[in-house]
Amino acid sequence: MTSKFLRSVLALALFYAICASAQTSSAATPPIPAGPMAAPSAPAPTTTKVGTINIEQAVLASNEGRRDFELLDKKLEPKKTELSAQNDELQGLQKQLQTQGEKLNDEARATLVKQIETKKKSFDRAVQDAQEDAGNQQKEVFSRILNKMAPVIVKYAQDNGLTMIVDISNPWPQSPVLWANEGVDISRAVVELYNVQSGVPAPAASPAAPKPAGTAKPAGSTGVPAKPATPKPNTP
Repeated sequence: MTSKFLRSVLALALFYAICASAQTSSAATPPIPAGPMAAPSAPAPTTTKVGTINIEQAVLASNEGRRDFELLDKKLEPKKTELSAQNDELQGLQKQLQTQGEKLNDEARATLVKQIETKKKSFDRAVQDAQEDAGNQQKEVFSRILNKMAPVIVKYAQDNGLTMIVDISNPWPQSPVLWANEGVDISRAVVELYNVQSGVPAPAASPAAPKPAGTAKPAGSTGVPAKPATPKPNTP
């Protein structure tokens, strides 16, 4: 999942959450009486209290994120197995060309080369389609959870007097934050609050933690085998 995607999704989610919170606060605040009896108000001193959060890790570390990405990984497993079998077949043909190419006559060698080229085109296309499909599904899961987590982040900021929250999913210089004390990181607190709100129990321990398409990340963790290089056929 690319950092650009994360920033755009987070910005939209937080924008709507902040707007909703602002409307609620405005409706609950009684109007200040006007006229000569109204006491003049002095400007209140302002302090800046900043918090940081790793949005990507927060989504993935939540019980819902762990559960849904594990389910998605299982859903994509048959496609991974299918592509792995195609990859093994293609590598077998390439090895055959390398080891037996000089022993084959021109017609047999040309047929084998053509077969490799055809299967490689088909395999490359299948890998690209699988990566795009996996990336899209991972983004959908991430966006859905983030949209529900955004109000929790905003409420935590309001309850704890935070003036600003900065996303540190990407290290500097990709992120504007050069350094931040670990004490201002609210990621763990937000995850704990969201787990309570979502009601999703912690999934059972698994051998490996789920990884997103990505950064993305989600798109890069599909388990799709790498595209093999096509060896040059032996010349007669």
